[in-house]
Amino acid sequence: MFTGIVEAIGVVAALEEKDDSAAGGGGTSLTIAEADGVLEDAHLGDSISINGTCLTITSFTPSTFKVGVSPETLRRTNLGRLAVSSRVNLERAVSATTRMGGHFVQGHVDTVATITRVAADGNARTLRLRPRDRDTLRYVVEKGYVTLDGASLTVTRVDDTPDGGWWEVMLIAYTQERVVTAAKREGDEVNVEVDMLGKYVEKSVAGYFERDGAGEGEGALERMVQRMVERHLEKITAK
Repeated sequence: MFTGIVEAIGVVAALEEKDDSAAGGGGTSLTIAEADGVLEDAHLGDSISINGTCLTITSFTPSTFKVGVSPETLRRTNLGRLAVSSRVNLERAVSATTRMGGHFVQGHVDTVATITRVAADGNARTLRLRPRDRDTLRYVVEKGYVTLDGASLTVTRVDDTPDGGWWEVMLIAYTQERVVTAAKREGDEVNVEVDMLGKYVEKSVAGYFERDGAGEGEGALERMVQRMVERHLEKITAK
């Protein structure tokens, strides 16, 4: 679990498609350098977020660390398109004393989005993003949270109409200095994780309507509305 508050920016030192070392495990591995700030209390097996992707530290030095990257992660994220010298956002997993400055971030990337517009607004920068998987738009709401490359950001606009299919976020000057996303341009991709609370709400509501059996969802909705009205009337009567 993470907060979406980026702690440091690391640099890709190596991306090996087949790493036969003990730390590589025979699969793809990623080595990150200039990571001193997130390794001072590191242990083998710790979770760490790289551009919003939760990965496991398989080896480390005081300033570098290696992680294995699964085929599913390569398909779902932009990590496979990194190159040596690419800069990445880093965050350690939360501890019992971590302040929740952002929001609950799992490090499970839902999709990637393409930056379609970058515009200045005073000293801030507005990014417009179009997701590869359009279904994720139903979890993106204005003034809600979204995680881009591991950074917790507030959604400023959403257009989920058939002709739209995008949302926007604004990066203040402080954030621009501390995340890699600020340097990206139109056409670049970012990892996206939507707010998981929306997923839980959706599943709970769907389960509520399915509980009474197929074809009776409208009856369940009617009973739910009726109970809401009754409770409201009780409050009015009590006054």
